[in-house]
Amino acid sequence: MAGRNYMGIPREKIPWCPRVDADKCVGCGECLETCPNGVFVLNETTNKVEVANPDNCVVLCDKCAGFCPQEAISFPDKEATKRLVGKLVQDALKQQKESRA
Repeated sequence: MAGRNYMGIPREKIPWCPRVDADKCVGCGECLETCPNGVFVLNETTNKVEVANPDNCVVLCDKCAGFCPQEAISFPDKEATKRLVGKLVQDALKQQKESRA
């Protein structure tokens, strides 16, 4: 899923992805079943889930966290992420406008 954009912004510029607390994770795989985007993998050595493809996570989606019975998954602050995306969109629009002038 490399090269994806969110609202015209390169996905890698938006710091939105889950974190898995390895101390809480029991390797049940609920997140693997919930997320269709290949964000997670099960480390067979530790039997813990890890974030393998953070930029595959859909910006502002946190559905997997609600399915984790151990509450081992967390995300950045949604409101702060919304503000950042708004600023990035405004900056991109400003650059487009300036490049046309």
